[in-house]
Amino acid sequence: MIKNTSIALATAVALAASLATAHAESYKIGLSNGWVGSEWRTQMIDEAKAAAAAWKEKGVDVEVLVQSANVDVPGQVAHVRNFISDGVDAIIINPNSPTAFDPVFAQAKDAGILVIATDSEVSSPDATYVGIDQTGWAKASAKWLAETLEGKGKVVAINGVAGHPANEMRVAGYTSVFEEYPDLEVVNEVNGNWDQAQGQQAMQNLLATYPDIDGVWVQDGMAAGAWKSIMDAGKTGDIAATGEIRKDFLDLWVANDLNSGAAVNPPGVMASALNVAVFMLKGRELKEPATAGQYGNALYLPIPFIDGDNVAKVHEELEGKPGYYSYTSQLSIDEAEALFK
Repeated sequence: MIKNTSIALATAVALAASLATAHAESYKIGLSNGWVGSEWRTQMIDEAKAAAAAWKEKGVDVEVLVQSANVDVPGQVAHVRNFISDGVDAIIINPNSPTAFDPVFAQAKDAGILVIATDSEVSSPDATYVGIDQTGWAKASAKWLAETLEGKGKVVAINGVAGHPANEMRVAGYTSVFEEYPDLEVVNEVNGNWDQAQGQQAMQNLLATYPDIDGVWVQDGMAAGAWKSIMDAGKTGDIAATGEIRKDFLDLWVANDLNSGAAVNPPGVMASALNVAVFMLKGRELKEPATAGQYGNALYLPIPFIDGDNVAKVHEELEGKPGYYSYTSQLSIDEAEALFK
């Protein structure tokens, strides 16, 4: 009798475990990154993977499928179509265009797939944007530069990849700020493709043509290179320039007491988007609808700012990190849940 009872109990336990597994929450999320030209993008993907893994402690199995490659817009559209064919529950994309994905996002919606864009906003009404306001990002550092120069002087700008939606929003951001200062003249704007070596060469060329500039607005990924050219030219004390969030630049900043300020676009934006996506897949509703931004579909994340007042603290936080590591932040699972009813 005892033996039979033990067998029955073991069977009941196994059945309960099987039912629990069958009802366990499980989601498959596709991550699309159409450009791999910087360590920032690699860190972005790595942080998103870590965020997916963290859900297991909450009893949720989040599987991520990653497509990360240098592709044009049609190539990234193919990413999305592949994810649709794979039957994912959600797609999170760092898009190469703000408008070209509207048709394929509509296809994803028809297939019952949630679509979230991050880092760059998209026009599709079938997608939600979760990330920072790139225009606001540029405005913050441009405002710092204008005020540091007391509203006057000559400025050059080193931009990222021409035509990329995030770059275009940033250009619009700093342009709108500088227009408020009639005595501040932008004498030239060039592209450095978010590459540190190209940023350094661009700054060297600009200094050769405009040796008397007062300020430089440079995007992240290139600031360390730009500042190296400024230092090589012996103009560290003569020029104010924006900075970036990477460990190698913060080393340079602190060691040389640079006159710099930097808004932060954290690589954790995709991880934040993933955490928001999981709650949406659970059927939770945002307390405040995602209606911000130029397309009315954005949920904006906070934009940290670093200047002379807090650079030492941030630098200390990155102690031991490799030079390419970017200062980051993201919505934790609990912080993401706080956005929902």
